[in-house]
Amino acid sequence: MTMDGPKISIVALPETTQSTLTGLYDVFALFDSVVPKSQPFEVEIIAPSRDLVSSVSGLPLNAHRTIQEVERPDIVIMPSLILANDQWQKGRYPQLVEWLKTVYEQGATLCSACSGAFVLAETGLLDGREATLHWSYERTFRANFPNVQLRLERVLIVSGADQRFVMSGASASWHDLALYLVARYAGPAAAQSVAKFFVLQWHDGGLAPYIVFQEATDHGDAAILQAQKWMHENLDSDNPVEEVIQQAGLSERTFNRRFRKATGHKPIVYMQNLRVEAAKKRLEIGDEAIDEISYRIGYADPAFFNRLFKRTTGLTPGAYRKKFRVPLLRNLGQ
Repeated sequence: MTMDGPKISIVALPETTQSTLTGLYDVFALFDSVVPKSQPFEVEIIAPSRDLVSSVSGLPLNAHRTIQEVERPDIVIMPSLILANDQWQKGRYPQLVEWLKTVYEQGATLCSACSGAFVLAETGLLDGREATLHWSYERTFRANFPNVQLRLERVLIVSGADQRFVMSGASASWHDLALYLVARYAGPAAAQSVAKFFVLQWHDGGLAPYIVFQEATDHGDAAILQAQKWMHENLDSDNPVEEVIQQAGLSERTFNRRFRKATGHKPIVYMQNLRVEAAKKRLEIGDEAIDEISYRIGYADPAFFNRLFKRTTGLTPGAYRKKFRVPLLRNLGQ
């Protein structure tokens, strides 16, 4: 911590989600109002150039300074981004990437909220390290940065020399990033006060319950695409892998090889993921008994289904229903 309080630079880009950016900004800008007699944070919004006029949603956005005008920040935060067509291409912001490497060498802590991790990964500083971001961007992140170890279930990752990489996972887990930084620089009691004032949450249960299984359908293998369709339509099959191989008219070895190449999963794991997603939907909106849900998605043994569900989501089916069930309108506000 510096004598004048930590200097925080939050980087704005055309892809930036304004809610994350302004949420983070408010926490640090209003910190000394929430925690009186505390040493304030010095926070500002910066951008690669003066040309930035709006966030990805089109709302006006004004940066205080450009990256060239910022000297030795203590903390740099890359807020979450929305990617066009869910794709990232390297080389979008070369000046920003070089600036991040420079300030890191000068001692800055580099942080990302959600998909802001793409920009941190561009520096090469995350190679060989763990990182986290929104599960929907997994495929394009892995394709662009194969040397970074993704841990999508992690809410917060702190790593590197002197713990100078801090990354939060999907969406609202920027709460965890903000609270961690407050606790690190101002103490746990200050973080608790901030959490209560802004009603921020520590997502201490991890992000596994929130992850939605992403199916690869753009692989160009017509036989495997047809197999995926069959699996969707036959969740309750007693022997789905054997049957789908017969439907495909391929040898077991060939089918398994092509299926894994196309989808990234073994057929049995793919089917298990489809079944868990189907179960999650039933748990969210219906009153069916868990044993009945297990039977309807192809598991005659409820105990096996319960173990599989918890291994996949981190929660038992009952706990998942309690956490994610959509409330009836008449119960809202109670």
